[in-house]
Amino acid sequence: MGAQIPVARTALTGQRTGALTAIGADIACLGLGIVNVVFLGRPDAGDRGWILLDAGLPGTASRIAAAAAARFGPHARPAAIVMTHGHFDHVGALQELADRWDAPVYAHPDELPYLDGTRSYPPPDPGVGGMMARLSPLYPRRPVDLGARLRPLAQDGGIPRLADWEWIHSPGHTPGHVALWRARDRTLLSGDAIITTRQEGAYAALVQPPELHGPPAYFTSDWPAAAASVRRLARLRPETLVPLHGRPLGGPQMREALDRLAREFEQVAMPPEAAQSLAGASRGHLR
Repeated sequence: MGAQIPVARTALTGQRTGALTAIGADIACLGLGIVNVVFLGRPDAGDRGWILLDAGLPGTASRIAAAAAARFGPHARPAAIVMTHGHFDHVGALQELADRWDAPVYAHPDELPYLDGTRSYPPPDPGVGGMMARLSPLYPRRPVDLGARLRPLAQDGGIPRLADWEWIHSPGHTPGHVALWRARDRTLLSGDAIITTRQEGAYAALVQPPELHGPPAYFTSDWPAAAASVRRLARLRPETLVPLHGRPLGGPQMREALDRLAREFEQVAMPPEAAQSLAGASRGHLR
């Protein structure tokens, strides 16, 4: 899988301050090599006044906690940790942070089996191209077990302490993947449903030239669902797109690329074998 939909660097958004990239007054991203976590809340939110979105790679708990202390104060704990999904690069510091902060963890009901120790993710597809994909059989797939800290997200789409945000079920990459959406300023936290770097390649995953991509191909288990999720999110017409792989993008150039990704998803985002299989199934359905 090569470069998908390049985006001009002028679409990059956010202001870098120390380790964090701030997007507006109440969103800040922390890059942890190949993945991001997001802090939701104003710097004066105080103890239990903010939310952490996802929990990065193993070994990054101290970096996440230090960034949280720098932003919110040394004793400010999150009201909750919200998970877009439970892959290894998003839960790496989850148990340690949840224990440190005595924080509940929220996820979509369909994702709970991967966070309560009962189900492992399907095996990866190392044949989609790129060094990260070739290494994917080595990545952990076993579930974490959060015990009593784990809670299902509210069925009404609400998120604890974030009255103007809602979660949107966006399956495909995983069964219970969610994105977060704020309608008042059209901000989309897309998780891994839409990313802005070629995650399959090691160089691109680290350097992150801005591009619009579907979810990381080596760990996406349901391509028709992934396509439907991208199209659903594109219809929101976001002004700002904050992914968990890659850098935040905004404005009309981003939306133009997102519209193209939605239109051409099968051609530009899916591995050829998956696209051919889907096309064959569609032809068989029409007979």
